[in-house]
Amino acid sequence: MATAQTTQQVGTTEAEQPVTVRWTGKAVTWRSLLIGTVLVPVNAYWVVQMEVIRYSTHPTTISLFFNVVFILLVLTLLNLLVARVRPRWALTQGELLAVYMMLAIGSALCGHDMVQVLAPTLAWPFRFANSSNRWEQLFFDTLPKWLMVSDPELYTGYFQGNDTLYRAKYLLGWAVPVLMWSLFLVVLLFVMLCINVILRKGWTSRERLTYPVVAVPLAITEGVDQGRFAPLFRNRLFWLGFLLAGTADTLNILHMWFPAVPRVLSPGLGDLSYFDLGPLVTQKPWNAIGWTPLSWYPFMIGFGMLLPVDFLFSCWFFYITWKLQRVVSVAMAWDRDPRFPYDNNQCFGAYLMFFLFSLWLGRDYLREVLRRAVGLSSSVDDSDEPIRYRWAVLGIIAGMAFLAYFGHLLGMGWGLAVVFFIIYLVLAVAITRMRAEFGTPVHDLHFTGPDSILPEVFGTRQFDKSDLTAMSLLYTMNRAYRSHPMPHQLEAFKLAEQTRSNLRGWFWGMVFASIIGSLAAFWAMLHLNYDYGAVSKSRISFGGESYNRLSTWLQMPTSANITATLAIGVGLLVAFFLQWMRTRFTWWPFHPLGYAVSGSWEMNLVWMPLFIAWLVKVLLLRYGGLRLFRRSLPFFFGLILGQFVVGSVANIIGILYDVPTYQFWQ
Repeated sequence: MATAQTTQQVGTTEAEQPVTVRWTGKAVTWRSLLIGTVLVPVNAYWVVQMEVIRYSTHPTTISLFFNVVFILLVLTLLNLLVARVRPRWALTQGELLAVYMMLAIGSALCGHDMVQVLAPTLAWPFRFANSSNRWEQLFFDTLPKWLMVSDPELYTGYFQGNDTLYRAKYLLGWAVPVLMWSLFLVVLLFVMLCINVILRKGWTSRERLTYPVVAVPLAITEGVDQGRFAPLFRNRLFWLGFLLAGTADTLNILHMWFPAVPRVLSPGLGDLSYFDLGPLVTQKPWNAIGWTPLSWYPFMIGFGMLLPVDFLFSCWFFYITWKLQRVVSVAMAWDRDPRFPYDNNQCFGAYLMFFLFSLWLGRDYLREVLRRAVGLSSSVDDSDEPIRYRWAVLGIIAGMAFLAYFGHLLGMGWGLAVVFFIIYLVLAVAITRMRAEFGTPVHDLHFTGPDSILPEVFGTRQFDKSDLTAMSLLYTMNRAYRSHPMPHQLEAFKLAEQTRSNLRGWFWGMVFASIIGSLAAFWAMLHLNYDYGAVSKSRISFGGESYNRLSTWLQMPTSANITATLAIGVGLLVAFFLQWMRTRFTWWPFHPLGYAVSGSWEMNLVWMPLFIAWLVKVLLLRYGGLRLFRRSLPFFFGLILGQFVVGSVANIIGILYDVPTYQFWQ
């Protein structure tokens, strides 16, 4: 039973009986869709306020979006009140989790690496082209202006602020670009969804991947169908963890507003929540470690307790290894190439190995799926799947054709467009597998997408100007992969399975969430930037990054980079060796996934909490066994929700009263 598993995850005692959740049949109902439709734009406004306007606390840069968890918690508590007064009006656990699904997908779309990058990119070159950067002469002739906003009367208010989106000219001027790019995003997510349909049963039922990220929403909503609080909230250890993390953050928040209040459990300065070791190391070659933050994020320690021990160990171990690679590079004078040792390329190779290994593990299952899709006899039954495998395969083919066509409209050659989106989806599948199997808390892969790898490996001379311009316009989905939507789709199917709700409803609910989420993301970006100004009051804008890179490509064309290509091969071989050793020797502690994710930027912030989680988990398992570990889990859930609740409330207060807020997560 789903709830029995959840109860075990949050550490109930053996004497307690698991709660039986009745089969609701449907989770994606008119009620859950209506509530999700109302909340998705509100959530998008909140996310853009935090991550763009205020640049304070970034929920969509980690796997578990704290804004969505907070909203789910509030909805669950309100739902319990409704159940006391009007039981028929109360939402089921499945319906609450369907709202969670819509908010998660909406957050991914308006997150740090999707529409937040896309919206300013559509107008940036026309606003900032000048005689110094020579953008107009370099690439304006290849820009698809009908998909962009080139009229100064439309974009001036967007960049300067003190204006409103709600003018007829603005709305009409942005309509075509917003609708066309929204269509692109919806089709992209539809292709991912069809891939997830094919992979779901093999990963969930056959390989029994654990999906650690869904443990929190399941624990929050458990017991809702019986009209009572989840067992988690009746556990004293939970409230101890909640108070520890919540009180510490409360004092840190009050310290920002009232300096006389002492600050606790925070190693950073100002509004930072970490302490940088880098400036303390000044001698060569050791100063090559660069930015090395020491952080203490209780919620990340709590989340780390849900992850496998070998993965936790590998994350911090390989983080230190990456630092040592840089030290050795300086000591050996290999840093004459400023990109050496090509961390991103090695990580790309490791992700590629993980994708190939996942295909190899599931080769028999995938063969049966394809047989079923083409109408041959197969041992795999798709009658209980979200859609039939035949339609999923056709959806992937049709969706890829549209994506290639859209890339062609942007200026790509047909062959490049196909290769570009295949590489993107390979990385997407690898990230989704990582999340499903190990719940990796970060997967940013900065500047490692096909728009970076292809020009670097083959050299920009191999691509014409329109190809390079098109890849620059697709920078929006490739700058990083932190808020990637594909893992949330597969996790939603896991939530559907856990609540015994109709998978087909979840499929079409996610299609609907993609449509609402993309439009809400554009609305939030345009509404807030016309108010605050994308360059005048907003704290961050990514609009110029891709065009600065494009300008460099065109003015200083490069040839194939052999070193970068070799680094990809090294990453693939190292990850393969680590995986091979892991399958042959049970004592082998080094996990290839730890090697893959620890070379990314975001690991700087979480390596220390993951080290603490590893140490605590090892001690609990060694001296208390599995039983003590399970009993202690509510405490770590308390650390997660304590920071999420206090941090969310403080952030909302900061937005309402326009005051700075302590960043419990950078």
